[in-house]
Amino acid sequence: MASLNRAALARLRSVLQSHIDHQRIPGAIAVVALGDHVEMFESLGRLDPAAGTTMKDNAIFRVYSMTKPLVSLAALMLAEEGRLQMGDAVSKYLPEFGSQKVAMEEGGAVRLEPARREATVHDLLRHTAGLTYEFLGSNAVQRQYEAADVVDRSRTNAEFCKVLAAIPLQDQPGSRWQYSRATDVLGALLEVVSGQPLGRLLQERILGPLGMKDTAFSVPKDQWHRIAEPFANDPETGQPVTIMDAREVPKFESGGGGLMSTAPDYIRFLQFMRNRGTLQGARLVSRKTIEWMTSDHVGSIAVNGDLLLPGYGFGLGFSVRLANGLAPQPGSRGQYFWSGIGGTSFLVDPAEDLFAMLLTQAPNQRIFFRNLFRHLVYAAVD
Repeated sequence: MASLNRAALARLRSVLQSHIDHQRIPGAIAVVALGDHVEMFESLGRLDPAAGTTMKDNAIFRVYSMTKPLVSLAALMLAEEGRLQMGDAVSKYLPEFGSQKVAMEEGGAVRLEPARREATVHDLLRHTAGLTYEFLGSNAVQRQYEAADVVDRSRTNAEFCKVLAAIPLQDQPGSRWQYSRATDVLGALLEVVSGQPLGRLLQERILGPLGMKDTAFSVPKDQWHRIAEPFANDPETGQPVTIMDAREVPKFESGGGGLMSTAPDYIRFLQFMRNRGTLQGARLVSRKTIEWMTSDHVGSIAVNGDLLLPGYGFGLGFSVRLANGLAPQPGSRGQYFWSGIGGTSFLVDPAEDLFAMLLTQAPNQRIFFRNLFRHLVYAAVD
C-alpha cells in the first residue's frame, strides 16, 4: 500500500496558507486520508473574513454540487429495492416531462422538434437527459432557464419541475453529455418514488445511518456561528460575491446543489464510498452497486463543454478517470471526484486507497484551487 510523504503534506499546508495570507481565499479545510485513516486534517485561515473568526474544524460549508453523489446514491438504493429502474422514463414519475420538444437554433431562430425518445432515470444520473444549466452559456434554452428563474428557492421540488418541463430541451435525450439540472429533477423524482420530501429521505436513508449530523438543506439558527463565509468582494475582480443563503430554509431542496455539510460529515461519506457501500458495519448498498456507480456511463456519447477533463468520463454522480495520463493532474485510472461551485471538491482513488477533500468558500477561485490541491495531494504519495 502507498504511504504519504510528511514533508509533502507539510508543503500542501504551507502552499494553502500562503494563498490565504495573500487574500486569495478566506480560509480552508484540507483533508487527506490513506486507507481508513485520516492522515491530514488542517483548518486554515478564517471562518468569516468579515468577523475575523478563525476557521473551525466543524465549520459548515455550502457544498453545492457535492450534493449530487448523495442524491445519486439514494436513487441507487431505491433501485436496489426494486422501487425504480434505470430504464424507467422520467415521465413515469413526473408526467410533465412526457411530451418535451428539443430546441434547434438555426440562423438566430429556434425550431422545436419532438424528442426521439424520453429521458430515463439513467439519463438523469449521468447527465444525458437533454437538460442544461443556465450559467453554462447563453443559448436559447439557457436564456429561457434564466427568464423562468429556475433557481428560485421559494418553489417546491415539484413546482420546479413544472417550470423546467415547460422549457424545451437543449439536446435529444441520450445524445450528449451536458452538465445540467438533471439531479434536481432526480431529487423531485425520488420524492414521488419514496413519498417523502428529499431532505427527509436523505436523512432517514443516508445522513442518519452514516452519522452525518450536520448535513442538511439549511443551517439551524443555533449553529449559524459555524457557517464558513466568502469574502464580500471577489479578490480578483472586486465584484460582490453571490452565494447561497445557508440560513434560509428553502422550499426547493435542490438535489443538484442544495446541501450544507462539514468536513467530518463528508469524510464519513467518503469513507463509506472507499469501503464500497459500508461504514462501521452498516451496509447501505452492495459492493457491485458502488462499483457500477463509479464506472464510466458516457462511453462514446458526445460531451458538451469542458467540465469533463481529458481522460475522464462520468459515472452516476461523479466524474471517473479512464486513463493514468491525458488529464492535466496526476491520478489513477478508476479515480472519481466531484466538486461544488462554492469552492469545495473531493477525490477518491481506489488504486491508491486514498481520498482527499478541500473545503473553502471562494466561487471564482474554485477551479484553480481544485487543480492545485489535487496536484499537491498526489505529490505526497510515496
